[in-house]
Amino acid sequence: MGCLMRKFFLTISILVGLLLVLGLGAGLGVYLWVVKDLPQVEGISDYRPSLTTTVYTKNDEVLGYLAREKRFLRSLDEMNEVVPKCFLAAEDHAFYEHEGIDLAGILRAAVKNIKAGSIVQGGSTITQQVIKALLLTPERSYERKLKEAILAYRLEKNLDKDEILTIYLNEIYLGHGAYGVEAAARIYFGKHVDELSLAEASLLAGLPKAPSLYDPYKNIQLAQSRQKYVLDRLLDLEWIGPEEYREALEADITLESMPDPSWTVGGYYLEEVRKWLVDEFGEEQTYSGGLKVTTHIDLEHQKAAENALRQGLINSSKRRGWQGPVARADKEDDLAAVTAGMGSFQWAPKDWLLVQVEEVEPAGAKVSFGNQTGWIDVSSMGWCREPDPEKAPEDVPRIKDAGKVVSVGDIVWASPDEDATDEQETVDLELQQLPRVQGAMFSMDPKTGEVLALTGGFSFQASQFNRAMQAKRQPGSAFKPIVYSAALDHGFTPASVLLDAPIAFTDRATNSTWKPENYEQTIFGPTLLRTGLVKSRNLVTIRLARQIGIDTVIQRAKNLGLESEYPRDLSVSLGSASVTLMDLCKAYSAFAREGSTIKPRLVDEVEGPWGKELYASEPESQDGISAQTAYIITSLLQDVVKSGTGWRIRELGRPVAGKTGTTDDQKDAWFMGYAPYLLTGVFVGFDQVQPMGKYETGSRAASPIWLQYRQEVEGDYPRVEFSQPRGIVMARIDAANGLLAGSGTEKSYLLPFKSGTQPTRISKRKAAQPGSSESQGSESQGRDEDDKLKSLF
Repeated sequence: MGCLMRKFFLTISILVGLLLVLGLGAGLGVYLWVVKDLPQVEGISDYRPSLTTTVYTKNDEVLGYLAREKRFLRSLDEMNEVVPKCFLAAEDHAFYEHEGIDLAGILRAAVKNIKAGSIVQGGSTITQQVIKALLLTPERSYERKLKEAILAYRLEKNLDKDEILTIYLNEIYLGHGAYGVEAAARIYFGKHVDELSLAEASLLAGLPKAPSLYDPYKNIQLAQSRQKYVLDRLLDLEWIGPEEYREALEADITLESMPDPSWTVGGYYLEEVRKWLVDEFGEEQTYSGGLKVTTHIDLEHQKAAENALRQGLINSSKRRGWQGPVARADKEDDLAAVTAGMGSFQWAPKDWLLVQVEEVEPAGAKVSFGNQTGWIDVSSMGWCREPDPEKAPEDVPRIKDAGKVVSVGDIVWASPDEDATDEQETVDLELQQLPRVQGAMFSMDPKTGEVLALTGGFSFQASQFNRAMQAKRQPGSAFKPIVYSAALDHGFTPASVLLDAPIAFTDRATNSTWKPENYEQTIFGPTLLRTGLVKSRNLVTIRLARQIGIDTVIQRAKNLGLESEYPRDLSVSLGSASVTLMDLCKAYSAFAREGSTIKPRLVDEVEGPWGKELYASEPESQDGISAQTAYIITSLLQDVVKSGTGWRIRELGRPVAGKTGTTDDQKDAWFMGYAPYLLTGVFVGFDQVQPMGKYETGSRAASPIWLQYRQEVEGDYPRVEFSQPRGIVMARIDAANGLLAGSGTEKSYLLPFKSGTQPTRISKRKAAQPGSSESQGSESQGRDEDDKLKSLF
């Protein structure tokens, strides 16, 4: 018996041993099979998730975001401490105790899976969830669970617990495109993660299980039931007390997404920054690198620039008369349905309304919008007159009968009258129209090159084409200061006398003749160089360019940064070579900063997600002209404002130098103006080059835009005079002959000269007797010219 028992136990032992060996072998085989293609966990140590790039203004306001996924990297110490507590309570309360695998949790999940006959619960730890998110596919299988467990164990040997938790809280998807707790805090509560309350943090911690199901925007009751589960876990674990539990459970939840300023104010500026980032860092880092980009944009300047350009283009559009209604509809048609597909809704000024005309009488039109009615008085339709190509708009009779403008069923744009009140039963409105003409503004600090404002059109939503940096157009007379600066370096002075008289050039190749004229179509005879620039005389400028040589003019333009295809003929002196507004601003910076040009700078610095500096901008200047030449041009351009085509700018009441520019048939209009602290350029014109209408000059179309913008921002700066460099002397000159003013001089100018170039002879003209025709003509000449300019421009 004893022998049999020994044999039995021996047999059992052998069988058990064989089973153990087989089990171990099978387990080893399974292990080797699972690990044969496991990814390396070491890569997680260098955690680089897809992060949102944030672009800031110079005052640390957010200009916009660039991202493929909404994710903002935050460390644990940048979060309210209740945030990790809530997620640990909801997902893995034993996180700081296990080594990546919670065996008790796995057993609980296994029992539920066996009962269900499929994998319905994973029992994953936070470490395993990090592995699943970063290294494995989301499939539900036992093979993946084994891989997940092995990798979780390995990860815990490579990273400490806080590092793993940080990755988890930045990686987890929480609905509405939000990856990580910072993005979720912004989307659900309009806050940053360090500002979250216990109630808010517990609601977020309930989302990972099923972000769509527990979406508080869709079903707040279901989201709060999940929030209660999280708070119950916190209370059970004694991580919060009963009082904190009650307050969090009873707290009101206010859902509010943080506003996204992207592509609203400063859309053109942001787009230029985006393109620069892609060129500098590549598309992947731009959209996924979590860069912190600081720009030089000043939002107050930007808003003022956009408002001024928008209003100036609307005014220019109205000077060309009524374009007609946006659409037409029958009375029974639904206005919202008719206008639903109109993209212009998105780029019209915010206070404008699309209204439908219900009744028309000579005195005005009754309109409807929504459940309200409005009245557009004929007094706001005066600009709708039919333009006359031979007359200025103000010389064409204004509309006095609303029936000549709108008809019943017309759908038109209107804006509330300035005096309209909410209490009015019928809202007083003004007729409006979206402009087809376009424009741009570019404004920079000439000392540093910092671009404070940039707008490339009426609306970025309507057209992303940036007319400040991409459109190459003829600058017209805005190019003349470059010509005159070259002349000052080739023997001419402000007192040099040139002939303003007819001139003709024949092109032998085409047998065509070019006969340039002054804008006023008037001949002025002998003219001071000073007056040629101040009054923008084409004939004087052409003769000046011919004397110094067209190659000299072209080389000067290139030295100031104006790269273009220059025709080698005298039309270049009148601005026939196309340039961008930005480049022209760079060229003008030489006049504003005593001779050297400055490269415009949009981006100040770029940092990585953890604060490492990746790029820092420094001012880049280049010698262009002498300080003395720059000062003389500036002095003459101040006279353009005081008594030339820039007369509207006098309203600013500050020392400003500026120059208008207008091309043939008023196809392009410019105004370039600067003070020592701010240089601003404005361009107006159609995208498809065409005339803008009678007298749509740089003075009329562009300078009011410049003025409106500068009036809004001038308060940021003290009044500053242009500084006079060494090597400049001032002399009073006889306006008639360019000699030093004498006792008989009737009209004189105080002009700057390079030391040693000022006239030495004194004018010996005899003073005209008071009351004589000569005296009257001399005294009134300047006033007559100014009055004529104002009537024309």
